Amino acid sequence: MGKHKFVTEFEINASRKMLYPYIYSPGGLSQWFAEDVNVNEDNIYNIIWDGEDHFARIAAHRTNSFVKFEFLPSGEEETSERSYLEFKLERNELTQTVFLRITDFSENEDDEESQEIWESLVNVLKETVGG
Repeated sequence: MGKHKFVTEFEINASRKMLYPYIYSPGGLSQWFAEDVNVNEDNIYNIIWDGEDHFARIAAHRTNSFVKFEFLPSGEEETSERSYLEFKLERNELTQTVFLRITDFSENEDDEESQEIWESLVNVLKETVGG
């Protein structure tokens, strides 16, 4: 099965500096994004969804701006196209509004389902930060 790129964005009434720990740190991610998130000594993130472990590493990041997680292949799925997830915090200079842009590159090809999942997750984030 091939990979599919899904991109969506949400307005959040909070500063990029306030939101960044929620998209970067294990503690912040586990408050809205996953059941639990742990990092080992090799900086490999173990992101737990529905009781299953998903291992990822940070492929790129810029403080208070964005983070890109690249998922490590499980034993049978070595592929050149690795799934990744990117959270990008953007601010509209004119309105001073902050947006969270999410890029989800995975096997899920159902954009409607992806939108519903991300809306639900981001609503939890908004409640958490008060935005």
